[in-house]
Amino acid sequence: MGKPTGFKEIQREVAHDRSPAERIGDWNEFHFPMPEEKLRAQGARCMDCGVPFCQTGTLISGMASGCPVYNLIPEWNDLIYRGLWREALDRLHKTNNFPEFTGRVCPAPCEGSCVLGINEPPVTIKSNECAIIDKGFSEGWVNPKPPSVRSGKKVAVVGSGPAGLAAAAELNGSGHWVTVFERADRIGGLLMYGIPNPKLDKKVVDRRVQLLAEEGIKFVTNTEVGQNYPAEKLLKEFDAVLLCCGATKPRDLPIEGRNLKGIHFAMEFLEANTKALLDSQVNAEFPPNGAAHPPRFVAEISAEGKAVVVIGGGDTGTDCVGTAMRHRCANIAQLEILPKPPLERAADNPWPEWPKVYRLDYGQEEAKAAFGSDPRQFLVTAKKFVGDKLNCVKEILTVGIEWQKNDRGQFVPKEVPGTEKTIPADLVLLAMGFLGPEDTLLSALGIERDGRSNVKAEYGTFATNIKGVFSAGDMRRGQSLVVWAINEGRGAARAVDAYLTCTKL
Repeated sequence: MGKPTGFKEIQREVAHDRSPAERIGDWNEFHFPMPEEKLRAQGARCMDCGVPFCQTGTLISGMASGCPVYNLIPEWNDLIYRGLWREALDRLHKTNNFPEFTGRVCPAPCEGSCVLGINEPPVTIKSNECAIIDKGFSEGWVNPKPPSVRSGKKVAVVGSGPAGLAAAAELNGSGHWVTVFERADRIGGLLMYGIPNPKLDKKVVDRRVQLLAEEGIKFVTNTEVGQNYPAEKLLKEFDAVLLCCGATKPRDLPIEGRNLKGIHFAMEFLEANTKALLDSQVNAEFPPNGAAHPPRFVAEISAEGKAVVVIGGGDTGTDCVGTAMRHRCANIAQLEILPKPPLERAADNPWPEWPKVYRLDYGQEEAKAAFGSDPRQFLVTAKKFVGDKLNCVKEILTVGIEWQKNDRGQFVPKEVPGTEKTIPADLVLLAMGFLGPEDTLLSALGIERDGRSNVKAEYGTFATNIKGVFSAGDMRRGQSLVVWAINEGRGAARAVDAYLTCTKL
């Protein structure tokens, strides 16, 4: 620890964001970079505490606490403070293949378990991480490092999201020949089409994919194993197969009127928007300081001029709000079945658990700036979709709910009589989470499922019931964070490597 009194002398400071009114005028990332002297000062706030809870990820009360990829956080915070940026980058890459992704989109459970955060604002771990890798790229320190020796073994990775890419990087580094199959037209999975540009610019994804390709990884797009590429061919042509296809089956809302036009799953909306944006190449035409209106492109599902209702919270719901704002929606509401979180930790949510407190994420902040209030309505659910003469949705009947214990002691939502009301809705986006992986590939391979429909494969071995076939990421563990996907991809790579080399884990 270079400055023992840093946490006493220096206040937490994060990078400023462009104003909501400006940033909804384009599809650029919206964080301003911090000057180096301020970044070094933030590194000095790290206490080098006796037990750094920040760097050891675990699950507490079902939520991530600490860093799931075990980033050596106190070490690189100290190196930032000392101005040893290249050494900090080396320490960061020891545990995290893609800090440019996690430094942008991770909710930072590390900060929730920061020891300083017990009674002071925590260390700015996430922004420090992003600053290290961004400086590494700007200085030319991040270069392809292909393996010097090849094993001759061939591995197929199905799915190019964070788990698949992390596994591919590790397996390629071990000398195996790796082919990554992706059903979409671009590599990146969730990183490419599931997270909007303002949070993660696709140039950042493409830059890393290009590095991986230069290191020897083969990428095959527009190829869905089990559909236009036979599953049995995969087993014949490769020595091992790793399935990292994600948990992409969305949770539906089967209430009256669900068949009306204008009701879509959130990922339909987000994926179509990003694809249209990238295909149009308008991002190359962005004005430097925003614009009165975002650059024009034709999205398959547009929120322009519409009353938009997002059903569900979480990151996906926020991304729907932010995207609809950039489409220039007429108004927006977000229905959240859970209660409004408190401003500070509740007694039943102690440190080092993830703090369940009220926050305005970027999408809600933009909606509040435009329309005067947080668009979220808490303890509310949709009861019925109402359509017009053209069979298009025009409004939603909502009802207030309260959480009560059932006869098994479980909290369940109950409707509150007399709280029904109708809200306008020209476009409804369902962002209520995901139920598990899709069926096609798993059925074709005969893969066993667990009780939650995920691939049945034990954490640590990642082996399925089919010899030589492994699984990792959301496909195995269920819907989770990008950082957990990277953790699983790295772990699965170790398991696959052990299988190929007959090494005990």
